Amino acid sequence: MAPVEDPMERLRARLDEHRLGMSVALEEARHALSIGEVPVGACVMLDGEILSRACNLRETLRDPTAHAEIIALRRAAFIVGAWRLTGATMYVTLEPCAMCAGALVLARIDMVVFGTRDPKAGACGSVMDVPGNRSLNHRVQVVGPFMEDECRELLQEFFRSMRKDSRTDSREMPGLASGRDPAGNGAMLNGHM
Repeated sequence: MAPVEDPMERLRARLDEHRLGMSVALEEARHALSIGEVPVGACVMLDGEILSRACNLRETLRDPTAHAEIIALRRAAFIVGAWRLTGATMYVTLEPCAMCAGALVLARIDMVVFGTRDPKAGACGSVMDVPGNRSLNHRVQVVGPFMEDECRELLQEFFRSMRKDSRTDSREMPGLASGRDPAGNGAMLNGHM
């Protein structure tokens, strides 16, 4: 007779796996912060094992597609030797954007666990719901926010620092605080008149 599986034990094991995956993603996000990238980290796990991990590298690589999720998916597919990552789970500190959510669907990822919502570009329920779109041929189970406080704090730290640096820079260069061209020709910066 087969042993009866305890559903609570299965739930605890899954929760432990989620904590491990998100902890790895957070390590990657901290690395991104240390190199001046937006602190987003990702990790792909399969059968309880870490397949790949990555952080944002858009500034470093000067590549608009170098999001943590995309890099982690590419590395995982290389390790598995196939583009289909059926059975895998993606852990990411920030809710994926439309590009990354689409890549999760195309890679046939089973589940995405994200840390904090992205109210401006989140495509796993905040702004749109790519993984749950019934028009697509695969749906990704979405879990999140998970370990939200830690994930959100890293992002807030980064953007606070950027705002502080921006204010410092604008005080050092006349006209930048108002957005005016410091050359004094009356033009507005960033293409705004």
